[in-house]
Amino acid sequence: MTHELSHERFETLKREFDAIDRDGDGFITEAELLSYFPGLPPEAIAALDRDADVDADGRFSLEEFVRLAGARD
Repeated sequence: MTHELSHERFETLKREFDAIDRDGDGFITEAELLSYFPGLPPEAIAALDRDADVDADGRFSLEEFVRLAGARD
């Protein structure tokens, strides 16, 4: 990420992350993404995996989510 997020923006992203992370385990899975965004096409999931899942564990941490969402601001 080339810029720092404001505290307010980080808190907004954290709330969004928590809403998607339905089981509250601190990670967003593909199933949680599809549940939150039911019309999300498979190509979008593949793009998220490629662009955001830095450690390639098949799920997104808050750090990965913030990095991706913050970079798109």
